[in-house]
Amino acid sequence: MVFGRVCILMGLLIVGGACGVRAQSSPLSLLSLPPGFQIAVYAPRVPNARALALGAGGTVFVGTRHAGKVYAVVDHDQDQRADEVHTLAEDLFMPSGVAFRDGALYVAEVNRVLRYDDIESRLANPPSPVVVNDTLPRDTWHGWKFIRFGPDDLLYVPVGAPCNVCSKSDARYASILRMKPDGSALENFARGVRNTVGFDWHPETRELWFTDNGRDWLGDDSPPCELNRAPQPDLHFGFPYCHGSSISDPDFGRERPCTAFTPPAQELGPHVAPLGMRFYTGSMFPASYRNQIFIAEHGSWNRSTPIGYRVMLVRLENNIATSYEVFAEGWLQKDGAWGRPVDVLVMPDGALLVSDDRAGVIYRISYRGE
Repeated sequence: MVFGRVCILMGLLIVGGACGVRAQSSPLSLLSLPPGFQIAVYAPRVPNARALALGAGGTVFVGTRHAGKVYAVVDHDQDQRADEVHTLAEDLFMPSGVAFRDGALYVAEVNRVLRYDDIESRLANPPSPVVVNDTLPRDTWHGWKFIRFGPDDLLYVPVGAPCNVCSKSDARYASILRMKPDGSALENFARGVRNTVGFDWHPETRELWFTDNGRDWLGDDSPPCELNRAPQPDLHFGFPYCHGSSISDPDFGRERPCTAFTPPAQELGPHVAPLGMRFYTGSMFPASYRNQIFIAEHGSWNRSTPIGYRVMLVRLENNIATSYEVFAEGWLQKDGAWGRPVDVLVMPDGALLVSDDRAGVIYRISYRGE
């Protein structure tokens, strides 16, 4: 363990010093967090858990990518550990994205958005879905989606680039779209976004912030992945011409310079695959975490030395990113990664949930003081 952080041993906190041999008896014992924080399994059997959304009644909805299923996780007795996992749908087309609004669950497949009405009263007997919009591209390369409703009551739906790096005439690719809750008035909000699988709105400024996965095959240390800020519509964030703040693409960069685009708010690690992100709006964590950004890094797949597989914290001052630091790590070990964080979700009590599609679980991170 890293000095000054904590080791989790079979659900107990060990602060300072080495975890020792006994720590190897549980995967959670490999994880470290700042002093005063603890991590436990919230839901142990949620295969391929990806995006998370919270229902009005406290249900945690979970999308998947490879499993083709959508789950509802319920903690009936409020003991901070799930009692039941319902399978709401199966055999869907990479239903990674989930969002909740007015009693309905919205689910994003690759090419369409579905809606399950009055869902929390029908977890054991889900209704047939209503097709909200089925006009999205069917490309599976970066086709799985993260969706959320913004403060403008519009549903934001990204469409990733169907390639490593390319230029397409269809303006829907490499963008963030938005639509009305009924699927109408689909429009572009942000362009030049290679593949975002996580976004949130600043609690005070209501500006959209989002993660973006950088292109591959420019070396181990290039380009960086990105955290971006979109204070207004119609900004262009560089893809495929520019990566990070200033890396011109070898094939497309000659067409447009990096100075023509909105630069990242924060450059992240190269190939770390940043996915879900949330502003921390709870009251459980110390005040210094309020309105700061948690990012789940899924981890590199093609870097000679793996990187990522952790939860990061980006701190802001006056709406400007000032630091990028590790918050929770240990899913990546010398012999490989046993877990891959995907999404984060702030619960009503202030705890932070983290989904893991490799381990097939959802964790709960809480704070009880140093």
